[in-house]
Amino acid sequence: MLDRSESALGIVLRSRFYRSAFLSLLIAGVGLSAATPQLTLFLVRDLHTPLPVAGLYYVTNLAAPIAGYLVGRWSDRTQDRLLWFRICSVIGAAGWIAMAVATEVWMPFVISALALSVAGGSMAQLFAACRDELSRHPTRAENRVVATVRMAFTTGWILGPVFGSWFGGAFGLRALLVATAVCVFAAMIPLGLQRVERYDDPQAGTPSEHAAGRRQIDHMMPLLIFTAVCVLAMTGDTIKFGYLPIYMAEQLHVSDSLRGVVIGIQPLLELLMLPVVARLADRFGAIRAMTAGAVLGLAGNLAYALSTSVVGLFVGQALTAGLWACVGALGVSIAQRLYPEGVGTASGIFLSAIPVGSAIGGAIGGIGVAAIGLPHVFFIPAGLTALATVGFIILSTRDST
Repeated sequence: MLDRSESALGIVLRSRFYRSAFLSLLIAGVGLSAATPQLTLFLVRDLHTPLPVAGLYYVTNLAAPIAGYLVGRWSDRTQDRLLWFRICSVIGAAGWIAMAVATEVWMPFVISALALSVAGGSMAQLFAACRDELSRHPTRAENRVVATVRMAFTTGWILGPVFGSWFGGAFGLRALLVATAVCVFAAMIPLGLQRVERYDDPQAGTPSEHAAGRRQIDHMMPLLIFTAVCVLAMTGDTIKFGYLPIYMAEQLHVSDSLRGVVIGIQPLLELLMLPVVARLADRFGAIRAMTAGAVLGLAGNLAYALSTSVVGLFVGQALTAGLWACVGALGVSIAQRLYPEGVGTASGIFLSAIPVGSAIGGAIGGIGVAAIGLPHVFFIPAGLTALATVGFIILSTRDST
């Protein structure tokens, strides 16, 4: 089977689970991407939060690694991998409803830390289930299968920002948050009552065998280092979502619809790049492909920082799409390979890198905007992405993943 040239699309279409996971991620992607670029505006306009404080909202994402680790550990001890996907989805829907009815500045911060951090574990467990299926049915097209499933979430991020800008303008931002809750809950529907049994590799140890304490942490260290490097590369995204709409609206005087197009163009290009990145990883190695993505992300942040027109922002979005194509196509697979005896834990820890990057970006945004203003604040994530590039180069010399 491993010697055959296989079509990733064919594998996905033949599998009921992969098809269902694709639809689930599409629905969730639309809902989350509709709300995310509007959260800062919601805090400022509806709750009258000062702009620097609104940027600090994303610091609540520091709870995500704890939630991701715990959910992942529980998932690795549960027979049905999709159980924790469903639990996280229900918690997420409740969290977005609570966000929609918030009346005080502190409420979104608490909701995000307690509910939305746990909800983020849903996608991690869906990818852990994908790894279980790939382990049972190995294929040379493994990277491309994951990339194909991940394309659904990226497609959602193309449609969501445009939908969110229109829906929020027409019905209000609170109604938009309710719509996001509906999407998060509806993401469970395509999977129905399917079960994906946890796969236990007979050649790998189990988490309990690497028990307690120091030995287990040492065994997870490659995963933790890789995740930390990815966090550095992701810091600019929160600043982009939090402050780019405000920069376009208040300084460049861009219309609502064009703002949505600017935000939506990145996932469109990312969608086109995902299969290309997966093929490059098959040929040159996943870590080397991630290094190239970090270089593109560095260039994208510099484009934001130096832009004085919408054209420059489109260029920045195109470059940043390369970084996120690498993260989306390869990141979770690399993490799972670095900790194969606990793919649920690995998935949860790695995908928590995205909200942790958001938390750091939120802190940078709140402090940086006050200190050096827009758009020069993007010089800071450009520096952090440069450090990530160095980190990936070092990892690529030590690991042939």
